[in-house]
Order: sequence, then structure tokens, then C-alpha cells
Amino acid sequence: MRNALLIIFCIQSYWGVAQKYIADKGTVSFFSHAAIEDIAAENKKVGSIFNSITHELVFSIPISEFRFPKALMQEHFNEKYLESDKYPTSTFQGKLIGYDPLVEKQQSVTANGQLTIHGVTRKVEVPGTIERSGEKLILKSKFSVTLENYRITIPKLLWQNIAEQVEVSVLVSYKAQ
Repeated sequence: MRNALLIIFCIQSYWGVAQKYIADKGTVSFFSHAAIEDIAAENKKVGSIFNSITHELVFSIPISEFRFPKALMQEHFNEKYLESDKYPTSTFQGKLIGYDPLVEKQQSVTANGQLTIHGVTRKVEVPGTIERSGEKLILKSKFSVTLENYRITIPKLLWQNIAEQVEVSVLVSYKAQ
């Protein structure tokens, strides 16, 4: 009898964990340190879905929603470098490795999948953490992107203004659906 109750409790606990989480708040930012000036931008229009059973993870980030401290930086970013009219969205599709939906403490995870920026898709492995608190999940990550890998060219005249690699930070809060 005690074993039967234990099995029922375990099944209820498992099914009590939500399967699909949708981002209700999120920020993707990047930072570029170069000899002449630092460049930073932030985007709060992040769309993301995470399935805690299959571990599938999807992100969609509208490029033109990155906000810069200087209007001219934003204009150059959209027109000259990321060509947001031609490539309006950056995406990630993959799986989150190392996540246990029954654990409520912070867990180290890796997102393995395909990252698309500037029309170029590359396989990536991105480290991060995820923490479940009740019906919410908080996902954090920090990784580098090499601009050349995504056909983002820096004019030779500006090589001291823009770094060849940018540091990307992700902070997303998910709600259970």
C-alpha cells in the first residue's frame, strides 16, 4: 500500500510540472569592446518557447528592436552591419541539455542547436543556467559570437571601433502554459 501511494505521488509530481513554457519577459543584449569605443545594445522583444519534457528550445529576436545609447549606432547597426530590412530576425532552435524538470534549484545547462544571424545558420553550443521556481523558469546565458562567422563585415576603416567578437547575454523569464 505504501509503495502504491509513493508511485501515485511520484506520477502526480511528474505530471504537475508544466511541459510548455513561454517567455513572458526577456532581454538579449550584446557588448563589444574595441580600442576606440565600446558598443552595447539591448533588446526586450525576445520571443521564446521551452518544452520541459522534450527539452526543445526556440528563440526569435527581431533585429531592429536592439536599442543603443546613440541613435547613429543603431542606424549603422541596422543598415550597414545586420541589414535588418533584409534579415529581420535572429533565431535559435535546439535542445537544452542537462535540465531536470523536477529540480527547483539552479542547474547548469547547455543549449545545443542552430543559431541564425544575418541569414547564416551555424551549429552552436551555448552554456547557461536555468532555475525553476514554482510555475516559472529563469534562463541565463553569456556567450561570444564571432561576426565573421555570420558574414557581418567590418570596414577596414572601422576595425578599431568594432570588435571581431561580441559578448551576448540572455536573460529570459518563462511562464508555464
